[in-house]
Amino acid sequence: MDQLNGSGTRTVSVLKEELKLSEMIRELFSSQRLAVLGTQSGGQPYANLVAFVASDDLKSIFFATARATRKYANIQADSRVTVLIDNRSNQEADFSKAAAVTATGNAEEVGENERELITATYLAKHPMLEEFVRSPSCAILKVQVETYYLVSRFQNVMELHVK
Repeated sequence: MDQLNGSGTRTVSVLKEELKLSEMIRELFSSQRLAVLGTQSGGQPYANLVAFVASDDLKSIFFATARATRKYANIQADSRVTVLIDNRSNQEADFSKAAAVTATGNAEEVGENERELITATYLAKHPMLEEFVRSPSCAILKVQVETYYLVSRFQNVMELHVK
């Protein structure tokens, strides 16, 4: 989607396509509460379900985890992560109707000055996790998204680079 016109700027049609793709991603994120987080350790992939919330500008995805987890240790060792959010229903219709977004980027624990605002946003979507999130052993992690890959209709792939 980084097509340039003669002056080195992105074309209007590319910008419209990026806006449409961003809206599709936002709609998917607002309809889903859980994501699959992928980390790795020593070349071995590791996946976990996490409750997530995304920033309005789609530049960040946030999730909470205890600091004593394997996913937290994996991120401390290698901050590169992937996050998968999908709307499958485990029905045959998924082959033509399901959509999935994969976000790639780097994760880090948020700082104290950022934590309360993110916690409020996170708990607005996941109020049942308040006790867990406010625990001193809980970390709020921020994935700084580099690229989104949206797959729909089983094989239609679109890519959005977050700047």
